[in-house]
Amino acid sequence: MTQNPTTLSFRILTVNTHKGFTIFNRRFILHELRDAVHAVSADIVFLQEVLGSHDLHAARIANWPANSHYEFLADTIWTSYAYGRNAVYPDGHHGNAVLSKFPIVRHENRDVSVHGHEERGMLHCVCRIPGHGLDVHAVCVHLGLQESHRQQQIDVLCEMVRDEIPTDAPLVIAGDFNDWRMKGHRQIERCLNVREVFVHANGRAARTFPAHLPLLQLDRIYVRNAHVHRPIVLPNKPWSHLSDHAPLAAEVLV
Repeated sequence: MTQNPTTLSFRILTVNTHKGFTIFNRRFILHELRDAVHAVSADIVFLQEVLGSHDLHAARIANWPANSHYEFLADTIWTSYAYGRNAVYPDGHHGNAVLSKFPIVRHENRDVSVHGHEERGMLHCVCRIPGHGLDVHAVCVHLGLQESHRQQQIDVLCEMVRDEIPTDAPLVIAGDFNDWRMKGHRQIERCLNVREVFVHANGRAARTFPAHLPLLQLDRIYVRNAHVHRPIVLPNKPWSHLSDHAPLAAEVLV
């Protein structure tokens, strides 16, 4: 993070943690994932499919952390964090989380599940920049696998942003949109007047899935009220084996 009296530059990272396991759940790699997340030096981190707890794994896996996965990833670097529990099952629960070097002064997890189908949520955090008189709104998103569900969920996102976020406030919406046909992208652009960082810079969304050979454009970083925004290219290794999704990172100047 860099700042002067009139501008603030901060780094964003979004990653689907796949509950701390490699693709197909072959190996528990949360410790390696933490090292990789730390190396990016992001100011705000958006996490999807992050475990709050899992009693069965905790009993069976020797190096399972004593606290939640989002607290383990935050370590001593991101002193403020928020968690939105989405999926609950007998052994535990997982959801979205935001880790922030800025104080999170308010957060709300919005349930956008479609009845009878997969459990999904959107976590809205307000990050206050000390001594800067500025609130950055961060919305961590994990949308459904069915297109009709995503359309409904994006409608909720648009309504939430319109009703709850000032039109002149810096806004970052990031996460796993599962939007391989880009229909949701066009819907989001129309209703929210945002820019997707990779589309704006490169003319197309980044390919992020599967991580070892990315073909589908599932993950995004949208911004509004930013003077400058640019993608950060992350190395293929070690990220290609740390999740089923490749991460995305960006620099934002507001």
